[in-house]
Amino acid sequence: MNAKDQNTYSNLFEIDRNLDRLVREIDVLNYLNPLNIEQEKKKFFASKFSEDPSFNYRKVKFNPFQLQREFFSQRLEDIPDEGIRKLYHDTIYEYSGLVQCIASVGQEKKFFYNSLRVFGTPQEKDVKNAKFILHFHKEEDAEEMVPRYNADQAQAYFQAFGEKYPFQFRIKQSNSITAAAMALDTTKTLVVKKNRKFSDNDLKILSNHEIGVNMLTTFNGLNQPLRIFSHGLSNNNITQAGLAVFSEYMSDSLTLKRMKELAYRVLAADSLIKGYSFSDTFDLLYSQYKLDKETAWSITIRVHRGGGFTKDYQYLSGLKKVYDYYSSGKDMGILLTGKVAIEHAPLVKELQKKGLAEKNKFYTHSFEKNRNTNEKLEFLLSNLK
Repeated sequence: MNAKDQNTYSNLFEIDRNLDRLVREIDVLNYLNPLNIEQEKKKFFASKFSEDPSFNYRKVKFNPFQLQREFFSQRLEDIPDEGIRKLYHDTIYEYSGLVQCIASVGQEKKFFYNSLRVFGTPQEKDVKNAKFILHFHKEEDAEEMVPRYNADQAQAYFQAFGEKYPFQFRIKQSNSITAAAMALDTTKTLVVKKNRKFSDNDLKILSNHEIGVNMLTTFNGLNQPLRIFSHGLSNNNITQAGLAVFSEYMSDSLTLKRMKELAYRVLAADSLIKGYSFSDTFDLLYSQYKLDKETAWSITIRVHRGGGFTKDYQYLSGLKKVYDYYSSGKDMGILLTGKVAIEHAPLVKELQKKGLAEKNKFYTHSFEKNRNTNEKLEFLLSNLK
């Protein structure tokens, strides 16, 4: 970018720096994961799945009101480009919604409605897609599906996988997460669930999902002139979730069992809208759909944590959106520029022309070639609505 352009967009860069500083405080999953998961799990199982858990959460380390005020004090009218101005306007409103989510974690309905505003809820189409997937007969578990590795061995695998990419991140273990592993963007850390066993397929899925996409888009975002790319543009969650699962598909890690897990997440998220309690959702999965109690617990806690977290339905709908985008021959690289949405692709290209965005420094290896060998998955993805 030349000196003239830098002067033109000086106000934009100032606003972007301000948001970079403010958004560092926001990490929804860090506050959303209960601190007493294992204790409450034992109590719930001991009650024969009848007494809803009572979760404890981290204390908020910032002043939500003050942070909101600073978000809305940004002088967006000083951004000369209308498209960029709207992008920052929409993104600030989403960040504001995330602050409200964090401030209300554990406050039941208050958190639930804040979550709805940011992440939405499954639509009828999403529920139909989930039920369509569940009609397929379960495949027999292959040898690679058998849990056999502890957290230390999983950490070693992720470390070796990460060396395929020229960026650095930390790995740590914790019992206070609901997922098997998760990437924390703000600290560039991969967190591995300490007391879990991992199968060969788990390791392939998680490495392609968390490192190959979630970590990679964070580091691509950090390489951009505008730091908003690393924190997330508005409405990026569905696309980012879809990209991560699509990486599983392209690397031949995705299975029908995994697809059904995503379908159950949709139905669990839908149960929130119907007013289901924790034990109601668990019963839906355990008694009606015959999931084992560990899997039913894992899916139920993901959607009920905080008071009702609907985001999990986005993995299936996001996968379909990304699959259709890829199948139409469009540029996947644009979607890896940072935490962006498919809808942002034209604007990202404009930003690149103006010198306000760079080409990707890193590219997801699994996207280089479609290695999927499961014809059922191809049929499924082609026929989802």
